[in-house]
Amino acid sequence: MRKSRKPRKGLKLGRAETGLGLFTTKPIKRSQFIAEYAGKIISGEEADLKNSRYLFEISKNVVIDGGGRENIARYINHSCKPNCYAEIDGRRIYIYAKKLIPIGEELTYNYGKEYFNEFIKPYGCKCQNYKNP
Repeated sequence: MRKSRKPRKGLKLGRAETGLGLFTTKPIKRSQFIAEYAGKIISGEEADLKNSRYLFEISKNVVIDGGGRENIARYINHSCKPNCYAEIDGRRIYIYAKKLIPIGEELTYNYGKEYFNEFIKPYGCKCQNYKNP
């Protein structure tokens, strides 16, 4: 397993609408690095056999299994109007602030259409910006 980039200071776990979430204890500037989505690199075939919600697909054949609790980025929840974004750099995934994020705000990014349709939509999206049918 490769060594991951250290997350920025000023983050804490807390109760969110969807369970646990990651929150700021210090303001985060726009475009600032927050954390790396880290874990074991597995094949797409291995990912298809796993029953995990912490799989981040880099490509059809390369997936990061971020299920380990040391992966702090796994606690960043989905939002239809997120304040963060994920950037893929080779086989690494970095999370950055999309805008200025004030103290106490939950960190979120959009998990993408496929994940949303498979895991979120059937139960109803709990983010503040989604209108459930």
